[in-house]
Amino acid sequence: MQKRYLFAPGPTQVPPEVLLAMASPMIHHRAPDFIELFEQVRADLQWLFQTTNDVLVLASSGTGGMEGSVANFLSPGDKAIVVNMGKFGERWGKICKSFGVVVDEIAVEWGHSVDPGQIADALKKNPDTKAVFIQASETSTGVANNTQAIADIICPLADTILVVDAITALGVFDIRTDAWGIDVVITGSQKALMLPPGLAFVSVSKKAWALADKANNSYFYYNFKKEAESQRKQQTAFTPAVSMIVGLKEALRMLKEEGLEKIFSRHARLANAMREGVREAGLAIFPKESPSNALTAIQAPDGIDGQKVYSLLRQSYGVTAAGGQDHLKGKIFRISHMGYVDTFDVIMALSAVEMVLKDLGYPVLLGAGVGKAEALLRKSI
Repeated sequence: MQKRYLFAPGPTQVPPEVLLAMASPMIHHRAPDFIELFEQVRADLQWLFQTTNDVLVLASSGTGGMEGSVANFLSPGDKAIVVNMGKFGERWGKICKSFGVVVDEIAVEWGHSVDPGQIADALKKNPDTKAVFIQASETSTGVANNTQAIADIICPLADTILVVDAITALGVFDIRTDAWGIDVVITGSQKALMLPPGLAFVSVSKKAWALADKANNSYFYYNFKKEAESQRKQQTAFTPAVSMIVGLKEALRMLKEEGLEKIFSRHARLANAMREGVREAGLAIFPKESPSNALTAIQAPDGIDGQKVYSLLRQSYGVTAAGGQDHLKGKIFRISHMGYVDTFDVIMALSAVEMVLKDLGYPVLLGAGVGKAEALLRKSI
């Protein structure tokens, strides 16, 4: 028998309480019990997003939320600034171009965060820019951006919105939607929200809604104005993922019970232990600056194929992590510590990494990284 452990940066582990809630009998999405459920969920999402704005619930992956956040706010020919610092920043550019948006791409070397000054300079050159698209946490490289500093630049601009992919950031570290003046924030169910894949969530500011009134791109399913109109009545425009929303209610209950500050502190503590454990084992983390607390991207040692590490973790020890993407394939492997994770998840993941590297002939001292993590996590408790 081999037990399975999930440490991929999405899907992430799902608590038993959430799984049990989702196994409850089906309810009809137009019946009063769903309306009551949906009202609670929408209020709790505003708490998580730290906003009084609409938070739309969509039956899609996070990419559906990203696509809708281009189609609903921009028209063909509009200008947008896109920060490309990894695979998912690159996705912003592809989505924009597919809707006829003129893209000014800020290319950032993978492993680095964007300098907010680069965005400010790009806006000076193109003052008619309608939207700036960024990642709060770039999942492919494990790097976080200074979202607050970027928001400070864009918030005063009356005709430009900031759209933030917070898919591996929301529920991991502090994203203050209203306080920082972020116009659109997107996340997905399968990350820190501790659910299976299948739901996307999008908060929309008044400034963004004003832009939506002028936009003339084509869409049908991802009609944010239609969804908002329905969801303000505790309904959805189309058939929702009912069981997922039942599970969402339980996941949000668990998060509220822990509290935002403790959630952020837990993720910071676990991420620090993982990074320091990796270093103590003689490895290097990939981010050159601003590592994200959602996951750790680990540099494969010289002579070791990162894809082989990723494969053997799963095959030999039942641990599912993630490999590198695009030109980083074989050069890094990634381990998540977001969502339903605690002290012993980090210890177990580090132990598995040490064992696989030993199996591959790398001269790691077994227990070195684990010991460092244990010392840090014990001290923090």
